[in-house]
Amino acid sequence: MIGLGRSGVAATRLLRRAGTPVYASDSGSSAPLLAIAAELGALGAAVELGGHDLGRIARAALCVVSPGIAPDAPPIAAARQAGVPVRAEAELGLQALGGVPYIAVTGTNGKSTTTALIGHLLGRAGHRALAVGNLGTPLSTVALEPVKPEWLAVELSSFQLHDMKELRPAVGVLTNLAPDHLDRYAALADYYADKRRLFLNATPGSVWVTNADDNAVSAMVNGIAGKQLRFSVDSRAEGWYDRSTDTLRLGEELLLPRRELALLGDHNVANALAAALAVRATGADLVELADGLRSFTALPHRLEPVRELNGVLWFNDSKSTTVASTAVAIAAMQRPFVLLLGGCHKGEPYSGLVPLLRPRCRAVIAYGSETNLPAKCERPAKPIILRDLAGAGVTLLEEAADFEKVLTRARELAHPGDAVLLSPACSSYDMFNNYEERGTRFRELVCAW
Repeated sequence: MIGLGRSGVAATRLLRRAGTPVYASDSGSSAPLLAIAAELGALGAAVELGGHDLGRIARAALCVVSPGIAPDAPPIAAARQAGVPVRAEAELGLQALGGVPYIAVTGTNGKSTTTALIGHLLGRAGHRALAVGNLGTPLSTVALEPVKPEWLAVELSSFQLHDMKELRPAVGVLTNLAPDHLDRYAALADYYADKRRLFLNATPGSVWVTNADDNAVSAMVNGIAGKQLRFSVDSRAEGWYDRSTDTLRLGEELLLPRRELALLGDHNVANALAAALAVRATGADLVELADGLRSFTALPHRLEPVRELNGVLWFNDSKSTTVASTAVAIAAMQRPFVLLLGGCHKGEPYSGLVPLLRPRCRAVIAYGSETNLPAKCERPAKPIILRDLAGAGVTLLEEAADFEKVLTRARELAHPGDAVLLSPACSSYDMFNNYEERGTRFRELVCAW
């Protein structure tokens, strides 16, 4: 077992419950990991922290990978070179869950919200359903529970898909495609190739929900076996947004008025349509779908309205770790805003944001640490942001690694009627352990004023 985050711990537990000998390793050696090592050791697993025994990995019968491990990481490379099968933790969990049907969701942006929406809609349709996977709950954790769910909504990242060979969803959803993880992939084509693995075992009986507005998606699914259900916010499709009547529709049938969907932005209209199409394919009716969409609220860290203070609305969009996802968040802003960008650079230029900033952006604050960076943060984003946005025609400010000072400066810049948008376009590893920690800190500071 490579990696001892939540997924790795759950997978180790699952394997030990089956009596399988397990060697589990992690490059970290923090106090929480030491506690985890003791816990797994008590179950009979051999645990190593602070590195990986590549020779031992090369002699294994199977190498199971946590979702945060890059496909070319040294322990994974050692397993592949020795001919050891490599499998994602997600596939291990699905195999242990036997015949539980699932809807698999991938894409660059929107996959967490779409997965959560699908789980919510399945529940409203009367099923005992869970939203799991890259969203937060490992599939191995679900497999450890005594009672199986009736349905699963499974978010899958490109790293997970890279090592899944037996993926056969009841419905597969591809939300969109855009550059991402260019700090971890040699080329964009390699990243897209992993996304395409969603369709690896496609048959004429497969059902796919895909984005009709995304040219890269259309190219990827061209010729894939199975039934295509397309969603669009620009034109008629199996699921579409009728701007003339401001309604969401499935074919010619009314799903619900846009005003009844409590999510900001056209991207969330697209997510809602994708989720509705996927769950409709399982037999849910329009009334159940509309009821589920009305009752769904934004996930934490995903364009989450935190508080309105002195006429300024504060949004926590910490989950936006790519330029494309930040562009989506900016497009959803209906008032002038101060934008907070910063963290660890992932390889994509920030100049793509320039055309979106000029109409309403009051200022951009580029923040983050540039010294004493952890190993997984190879390049600080702040100097690259400042360079790429130098000609944007908006006020561009620089702030250091004190997050409270960043927010205080944003508060000083914002006027009544404005918004402050934390949508960093970067990973969080320069200052935080993950995007959740970053978003939680943002929420705590804003709510403390």
